Amino acid sequence: MADPAGRQSNLFHFVMIKPTHYDDDGYPIQWLRSAIPSNSLASVNGLALDCQARKVLGDDVEMRFTTIDETNTRVRPERIARRIRRAGGRALIGLIGVQSNQFPHAVDLARAFKREGLQVAIGGFHVSGCLSMLKEMPPEMVAAQEEGFSFFAGELEETRLDQVFCDAWNGTLQPVYNFMNDLPSIDGTPIPFLPPDHVIKTLDGRSSFDLGRGCPFQCSFCTIINVQGRKSRFRSPDDLERIIRENYDQKIKRFFITDDNFARNKDWEPLLDRLIKLREQEGLGIKFVIQVDTLCHKLPGFIDKCVRAGVNRVFIGLENINPENLLAAKKRQNKITEYRRMIQEWHRHGVMTYAGYILGFPADTRESILHDIEIIKKELPLDLLEFFFLTPLPGSEDHKTLLSKGVWMDPDLNKYDLHHRVTHHQKMSDQEWEDAYWQAWDAYYTPEHIATVVRRAASLKHGRAKSKFRLMYWFYIMLKYERVHPLEGGFFRMKHRRDRRPGLPIEPRFVFYPRFVWETAAKFAGQLGLLVRLLPTFLSIIRDPKRRDYSDLAIAPASDEDIDELAMFQETVGANAAIARQMRNEANIEQARANVA
Repeated sequence: MADPAGRQSNLFHFVMIKPTHYDDDGYPIQWLRSAIPSNSLASVNGLALDCQARKVLGDDVEMRFTTIDETNTRVRPERIARRIRRAGGRALIGLIGVQSNQFPHAVDLARAFKREGLQVAIGGFHVSGCLSMLKEMPPEMVAAQEEGFSFFAGELEETRLDQVFCDAWNGTLQPVYNFMNDLPSIDGTPIPFLPPDHVIKTLDGRSSFDLGRGCPFQCSFCTIINVQGRKSRFRSPDDLERIIRENYDQKIKRFFITDDNFARNKDWEPLLDRLIKLREQEGLGIKFVIQVDTLCHKLPGFIDKCVRAGVNRVFIGLENINPENLLAAKKRQNKITEYRRMIQEWHRHGVMTYAGYILGFPADTRESILHDIEIIKKELPLDLLEFFFLTPLPGSEDHKTLLSKGVWMDPDLNKYDLHHRVTHHQKMSDQEWEDAYWQAWDAYYTPEHIATVVRRAASLKHGRAKSKFRLMYWFYIMLKYERVHPLEGGFFRMKHRRDRRPGLPIEPRFVFYPRFVWETAAKFAGQLGLLVRLLPTFLSIIRDPKRRDYSDLAIAPASDEDIDELAMFQETVGANAAIARQMRNEANIEQARANVA
């Protein structure tokens, strides 16, 4: 039905927005092309499309969906509201996958939509983590709820989105939808999907999906275990094939599998076998980024099958090479004696390795951090090392513990991006900790070490030296010139004068625009200058006819003698004790086997 102005009353609009967060100057971090696709957005969009197909609001209601990733698209609430009013009908604005650092900006967006008379629901890790771990709703959520915003905690599968849609359609949206005590199965559920015009706004034209949720480990800094649970839930190989085919039909061939630890998926082998079939028998040119733990190489055939399945990049939760720090964080599954063998195995296959490294564990000092980074550079054939502040994220055990003890934590959630210090350290002053963070990046991404990583790659026939050089260069310029963490990076920074964080002044045009142009030109000049300095060394390496003869300590074959010879096992705090424990455990296992025999 339509009124005389052409507006339809039987329309339902669902606008899905994955918000970004503010930079240090108060402007949303946005790019012409962003780096990381949002799996939360893909998952909710897939479930919404299923609701549309099932006509959950009735046969006579037309459902229209919009997906927006704010890291690469400006959100204009007044324009979105105007478009909805022109079309007619009712609407729900969903702020999707909101992390703690994005919560302040998400609330600012929600206020703007509320002023336009639109219903708003906020979901994601901050809401879910707080409701899961805290006895009382934190003040920022109480204040947002008082403004009339709804919260969704948990996951939307098993027709839960139907309930939200029906309530929004009837104007009876509930203050809180809390499903944290009832995490659903994801086997056979609607698959994650992003439209092609959305995917092309990422640097590699990459989409994302999950094959499993939950984690059995107990890392105290992690929110995954308290939001997605410690009991793992998985999609089937048939689900995986549907995801690949539906995306491939839209010419989407690159994917980020967002599982926190794909190697712990009980069905990793049939999943990889299905991908191998699609690649080797049907010729689908698909590529993947996955995340694994430091023991994945102990699964027989795991790395070989990953490579055949199209995995060309892998993120490893290394976290630290100091056993005392790993124990303090309850990261007992990480064994430093296995790091070298595992990373060498990925390197041998030419797979790009990323490793997360956390700074600020109890045993850390500025000197120990820089010392350990030098060990990593010499003894581990890693490609990209990503540094993070140890951060008590809401939803983690660390946050709950500090909150219960009344320990100071920065009240500005916008800083909880792992790129800012938000609490104090036992051994380092605030300035020392912050200096150590920035010095860690500078220590790893030196021209000399970039050249070393390229040489290691060039020594292999399929070592992907060009890709490794390009990504190391890109990581470093994000830190040095854009002053953002590479995971929040992208191509060509966008800023909009009127989008500044509430409470900060809107700058005059004659101040904002000339400075933005000057800053942009200066950044590109600096990036180009760095490339000019690095490029001759890179070209000399890949053109060297003897490049296959290169070797160093990191890529030399691992052996049992490493424990007596490598600094990683001799010069890090707690290494000797950790190795002694491991040797005792292995001896006990061997003795038990002998007794059985």
